[in-house]
Amino acid sequence: MIYTVTLNPSIDYIVEVDQLILGGLNRMERDLKLPGGKGINVSRVLNQLEVENKALGFLGGFTGRYIEEWLHQEGISSDFVAVADDTRINIKLKAKEETEINGTGPAIRAAEAEALLHQLDALQASDIVVLSGSVPPSLGADFYDRLIAVCKRRGAEFVIDTTGQALRQALVSRPLLIKPNHHELAELFGVTITSRDEIIVYGRRLLEEGAQHVLVSMAGEGALFISEQGVYHAKAPAGTVKNSVGAGDSMIAGFVGTFSLTGDLLEAFREGVASGSATAFSDDLASREHIERLRPGVVVSKV
Repeated sequence: MIYTVTLNPSIDYIVEVDQLILGGLNRMERDLKLPGGKGINVSRVLNQLEVENKALGFLGGFTGRYIEEWLHQEGISSDFVAVADDTRINIKLKAKEETEINGTGPAIRAAEAEALLHQLDALQASDIVVLSGSVPPSLGADFYDRLIAVCKRRGAEFVIDTTGQALRQALVSRPLLIKPNHHELAELFGVTITSRDEIIVYGRRLLEEGAQHVLVSMAGEGALFISEQGVYHAKAPAGTVKNSVGAGDSMIAGFVGTFSLTGDLLEAFREGVASGSATAFSDDLASREHIERLRPGVVVSKV
């Protein structure tokens, strides 16, 4: 089983206006409400790929019910811990430029946090846990460490998709996969990266620090897959980018879903790039049909 954990989900309220007038009246051209949160995105794409998974995390209030009902309608298995406060709403305002206003999220009480940790006590050695996104401040900076400790105790693999110190601390526990983009990779080491060769150098540093496999997304330049087996590049398929939200999560879903079924790292890499690209070319997350159309165009070559 693949489990996804989203500690700070959201409703993503996407609003499009022709021109934003600050301090004046603006009328929407279009709006859309979607379940948000990186782990939830992974679950939704895994579901499109018909890979069994269960979404975990915290949901509360009318906003939490909206997300849970949406996932139920898509046929996604979930078992969120109910919290007292409302799940947050994030605003994605699209005009000539895109502006985001993200909510802080609910305060998670100690008993609610313990309930999630207790859920993971049921993990088995064949399971994979995907830990994605930000941590609500009320949980403390070490909460991912606590979740990882449960995974290790139960013998389950884990994937972590976060940034900064939380990612750095997780490396010693040997994550199955990490997926920084090239900007996040540069920030992690406090450097400026200007070439593919430099990405490979720092990607290999992440292997030395404990990651089993590293995926680095490079937008229109495709992606690099770095592991002990070698370094591989996948050229991004052609298409019109409509949506940057969720593309990285979709890449993780494609990789982890395929790897869990086949154990083939390169096929997992190919599926990850196809899934991430399909989301980038869509208004919402990737559909199975879109991924299948793009898959033949993803060419993987050894670097």
